This record gives sequence, C-alpha cells and structure tokens, in this order.
Amino acid sequence: MDPHIRVATTADAAAVRDIYAPFCSSSAVTFEETPPTADEMADRIESTLEQYPWLVAESADGTVLGYAYAGPLRKRQAYQWVVELSVYVAADARQSGVGRALYESLFAILERQGFYDAYAVTTLPNPATVRFHERLGFERFADFPRVGYTQGEWHDVRWWRREIADKPENPEPITPFSTVREDEFGSLLRAGEPFLEV
Repeated sequence: MDPHIRVATTADAAAVRDIYAPFCSSSAVTFEETPPTADEMADRIESTLEQYPWLVAESADGTVLGYAYAGPLRKRQAYQWVVELSVYVAADARQSGVGRALYESLFAILERQGFYDAYAVTTLPNPATVRFHERLGFERFADFPRVGYTQGEWHDVRWWRREIADKPENPEPITPFSTVREDEFGSLLRAGEPFLEV
C-alpha cells in the first residue's frame, strides 16, 4: 500500500504520543511540558472524532508519519464555524510533504463540514513552522509577546488564520465529523495525498 492519509483511531495513540512527546520534553513548541500517556492520547483522539477530524499520515509499511486535527477555537456557540488546527510530524518524516498533506485533507473535510476559518497557534521562535504556515496560505493574525513561560524562558506566541470558505449571511449548522464520514468521504480524505513524498 502506498503512503496514505486516514482517520486516526485509539490504536494510534502510542504512535501519536511518540511523535508528540519530544515537543513537550525538549522544546518550547507546545506549552504542554509533561508528555501525555498513550491512554491520555487515546482519550483525546476519541473525544475529538465525534465533531472534528483527527487524521494520521501512514507510510507504506504502516508507520505513522504524522498527525493533524481540528478542535474548537472557543467554547461559545458563536464560534462554532471556526476551528483551531494542530499538526505534528515525526522527526524522520519532516520536509517530505507530510504536514502539508495532512492540512490539505483537513481543509477539504472542514469545508465539507461547514467551517469557514482555521486558526493555528505557534510558539516563537520557530522559523520552520512559520515558513510552513506561510506556504499554506495562513496570514499572520496576532502576536502575543512573552505570553508563555516554559523551558526556563518567556516565549512569544503567534496566531495565524486561513480562510476555508466565504462566510454567508446566515450560516448553516456545522455537520459533525461523524456524519461526514458516512457520505462520500474518501475523496475528502485523499485531498492531501498528492503532497506525500515519502
């Protein structure tokens, strides 16, 4: 089987945790300082999938190369049409199109669900992640100077925004991810696969 993108399951929790853990323990990329356990990661995957997509990129031999997911920007009902995104790629799979592939599939799914804007948050300095978001059409939205203290120092945080679709005057309710998966889902999931170079 060729490298591909699929929906994450709780069985991916250990692999996802292994990708994520170094970002917690040896960098300031995420402000989560203690890596979650595999069980905690399984809970995160399971609780996300009812409403939002959580995707993994998988190599031909079944190795998880990276993952990306969407979640709520804020909890109030008025924010329901926008999402916050996260993406993490294994160290040996970076610069191979995995991050872009995951995001392109996410964008296709989120548009089908009825979302209109995607936001991403990056800790600074992080030039590779800044370039990544710029290449994918995100606009720098706001900088928060010295807003988070981790790894022994203060860090700036940058928010990014990318439009998914034009906003109508009267938006329809969001279609839950679990419903989208039941209807012509394969083409949405494969939207990012042409960008996989591994």
